[in-house]
Amino acid sequence: MTDIIGYILIIVGIFFNICGCIGLVRFPDVYNRLQASTKCVTLGTVMLLVGVAIISTSGALAAKAIICAVFILITAPTAAHAIAKGSHASGVPLWENSVVDKYAEDTGQSDKETDLFE
Repeated sequence: MTDIIGYILIIVGIFFNICGCIGLVRFPDVYNRLQASTKCVTLGTVMLLVGVAIISTSGALAAKAIICAVFILITAPTAAHAIAKGSHASGVPLWENSVVDKYAEDTGQSDKETDLFE
C-alpha cells in the first residue's frame, strides 16, 4: 500500500513539474514566469522526493530525499523572491496587461513605468 502512495506522489509531482515548465514557456513576463515555475516546480519536486522517500527500502535514501525536499522548500521561494526583487529594481517592465504593481505601491515608487493606471 505504501508503494502505491509513493508512486502516486511521484506521478503527481511529475505532473506539477510539467505544468511549471509549461508556465515558464507560456507566461508573458519574468514575474509571471517566476510565479509559475517556483510554485509548481517546488511542489512537484517535493512531492517527487517524498514519493521516493516512501517507496525506498533504504533509510539513508529516504533521509536524503527528505533533506533535499526541505532544502528545496527553503531555497526555491527565497531565490524566486530575490530574482523578482532584482528584476523590479533593475527596471524590468511588467506585462502591459498587468493590473497592479504592489511592490511599487509598497515602496512608494510612482513614476510612469510603475504606475499602470495612467
